[in-house]
Amino acid sequence: MREDFLHYLWRMRLFDATQLQTTDGQTLEVLHPGAPNRDGGPDFLDARLRLGGTLWAGTVELHLRSSDWRRHGHEQDPAYGNVILHVVLEEDEPAFLPGGQPLPCLELKRRIPPRLQNTYLRLLNAAHWVPCQPFLPDMPDSMLRLWLDRCLVERLERKAEPILQTLEATRGHWEETFYRFLARNFGLRTNAQPFEMLARSLPLAVLARHQDNLFQLEALLFGQAGLLGGPFREEYPNRLRKEFRFLREKYELQPLDAGLWRFLRMRPANFPTLRIAQFARLLHGSVHLFRRILEAPDVAALERLFEVKMDGYWATHYRFDKPASVRNRRLGRAAIHLLLINTVVPFLFLYGRRQGPEALCERAFRLLEALPPENNRIVRGWRRLGIAVENAYLSQALIQLKENYCDERRCVHCAIGDRLLRQPAQETP
Repeated sequence: MREDFLHYLWRMRLFDATQLQTTDGQTLEVLHPGAPNRDGGPDFLDARLRLGGTLWAGTVELHLRSSDWRRHGHEQDPAYGNVILHVVLEEDEPAFLPGGQPLPCLELKRRIPPRLQNTYLRLLNAAHWVPCQPFLPDMPDSMLRLWLDRCLVERLERKAEPILQTLEATRGHWEETFYRFLARNFGLRTNAQPFEMLARSLPLAVLARHQDNLFQLEALLFGQAGLLGGPFREEYPNRLRKEFRFLREKYELQPLDAGLWRFLRMRPANFPTLRIAQFARLLHGSVHLFRRILEAPDVAALERLFEVKMDGYWATHYRFDKPASVRNRRLGRAAIHLLLINTVVPFLFLYGRRQGPEALCERAFRLLEALPPENNRIVRGWRRLGIAVENAYLSQALIQLKENYCDERRCVHCAIGDRLLRQPAQETP
């Protein structure tokens, strides 16, 4: 059993509350369990109790064993001085407040309904891909949809956190922040970090001065990436190398280590050299991509924005000095959709919340509904369970559900788990 189950029992009042007494014999009535504390300190705030006939208001702390109070150092911590009740599964020793007073204790071991506890343990110890796997077909569609709506918002809020941190570092510069995150996602999983390092080391303001010159954009990006060490056999990379020598001195740039970039076991279409060339082509003409995204009227316009067609040197190369027989024409549709899902949507959502209008948040949701779902391990897993994953809205919500609830066995925080735990006895799994 985990402590979050006790939190669930206390918060939802799912224990037997008849003739409640503390372990030292005081009568107890729970008027309000309090609100969960999301920060440091006691677990529940603003609880109201009637203890031994006296009305108390304060905080409540929960542990599996009462000795955890001492092990966690609470008896020495002034932040726990206003705790009015210690709720535990089992009392194995008395607990004392920082001032030395004994702390009233409620033991729940014999007050948990057996059916509820058995259901919880079955979910906690299930060997299925998701704990509730056998019971998913019985879940009402309306309940699932509402829960997935919440999961999607949680996922976008989680994706917004690093964006907010970068916004603070750039002093509220949305274009610079978007450029950094777009670069990271251009690198896919394998080269995400060096791509982000490249963007951080090469400010958007520098690229803006050369946005109308594709050759100079490539020289800056490839040179700063450390990929123009040369010398090369072919003329074009040698010209880039020469151009970067001048630009490096002009802007006092310090290139990255070329060893950061990964080529091994990658499809040529995802080689970082080709991705950098595509990134340069995307920035060509205007580096202020976020403004163009805000102005895009629909999904088709956003897709066109990212449709970079490769010609010239990069139409026949994946790497410097290595001509390819297959011509590289454009950034693939699947790659564009991933950029929209992982970069554009979180930015629209956050910008709508922070700057307004709120309609931008709704636009982010509608964009996900219009995009096809990702094809990854988690999406395929849900489909094997018979869940219809029709669009990116659902795939993103289901990824959040799997990673942050199912994999962590946080069933008591999940609407599906809550329904299973609280359903009538005849429906017990």
